[in-house]
Amino acid sequence: MDLVEKIQILTDAAKYDVSCSSSNSSRKNKGGLGSGHMAGICHSWSEDGRCISLLKILMTNICIYNCEYCVNRASSQNKKAIFTPEEIADLTVNFYKRNYIEGLFLSSAVIKSPDYTMELLIKVAEILRFEKNFYGYIHMKAIPGADDLLIKKLGSLIDRMSINIELPTERSLKLLAPEKSYKDIYRPMKKVDDFILENREDKKKYKSSPKFVPAGQTSQMIIGAARENDLDIMTRAQGLYDDYSLKRVYYSAFVPAVKSKLTEGIVSPPLLREHRIYQADWLLRFYGFRTEDILNETNPNLDLKIDPKASWAINNLDIFPLEINKATYDELIRVPGIGKVYANRIIQARKYANLSFDSLAQLKISTKRAKNFILVGGKYQGFNYKDPDDLRNFMANSDADNKIQLSFLGD
Repeated sequence: MDLVEKIQILTDAAKYDVSCSSSNSSRKNKGGLGSGHMAGICHSWSEDGRCISLLKILMTNICIYNCEYCVNRASSQNKKAIFTPEEIADLTVNFYKRNYIEGLFLSSAVIKSPDYTMELLIKVAEILRFEKNFYGYIHMKAIPGADDLLIKKLGSLIDRMSINIELPTERSLKLLAPEKSYKDIYRPMKKVDDFILENREDKKKYKSSPKFVPAGQTSQMIIGAARENDLDIMTRAQGLYDDYSLKRVYYSAFVPAVKSKLTEGIVSPPLLREHRIYQADWLLRFYGFRTEDILNETNPNLDLKIDPKASWAINNLDIFPLEINKATYDELIRVPGIGKVYANRIIQARKYANLSFDSLAQLKISTKRAKNFILVGGKYQGFNYKDPDDLRNFMANSDADNKIQLSFLGD
């Protein structure tokens, strides 16, 4: 099989992996190729929000596991291929020199064993770092079940590491991927977190200490494959952020690309649901929300008609409307339509004078959505709703992002 055919097979096989992210690393160039620094990644995104600035590829789609949801499962009749570490290193450098990419995102099916697969990934990183003098951004997927020493060795060579949680509940994992276990997934996650903390302490004592995954670790979760609810998904994500200090959890709407009795009836990926989950995740990571603020056993799924922040506000109308001139920063960022930039702008401006709706306009602060939840100088200019459902319907009808046609893979 020639190299071009391998590229076609293994780039196509990698397209369902969405945890392809920008750098945020601090790796410096020491006279070689590329940079993994914060500006080292061209922040290019496909129309549906996925990063396209990296060479995104699988080492191989030959797998020992037979996961029901995976296009690369052992029983799949798809054409199989495998790169050598040298081929991947050469592709990365050649594509970089042609200005096609700024880094490498490498994942792999599990060939022979987790340890064997990890050794191949490490070999790629060693060739790039030591033989090719490549200092660009490298993001790799670690293999659950691999030896801790291999995890540590790979982490010392790359910028970001991912270990996929796969599915949001143990029940769904046992159902769709019975050969995998949360124990094997959580152990390397914990080790990576421990190694990162250990490395931070070493850096305080010795500035020359080698870096360990300076851009942190991430994970990916498939949604919609086992009919789990959004509460299950967000609870799992919250636990990952709390317990393993993950930089980010990525969510991939299940694509029924392979036939299985266990996923019958799922005919298309739940893209709007994926979109809402990403919005809820943003609230967890940057706005101080907890899963229990957004979802509960009575309402276990996100509202597809309005975004999670607006839904939370409507469910908590007893604390609204807030007076803009008195609300704290933490209160302001929970108002739909007001983010961190607007909140800081309001707090700075009101040091000098009480704000009015006109002064908000002069500060270029849009109140299109926020006006339903705020007072400005004691005045309310929002929708005069009768009850929460009335406001919910009003916002659903006026919310522009419901009118966007979401695409999945951009092809």
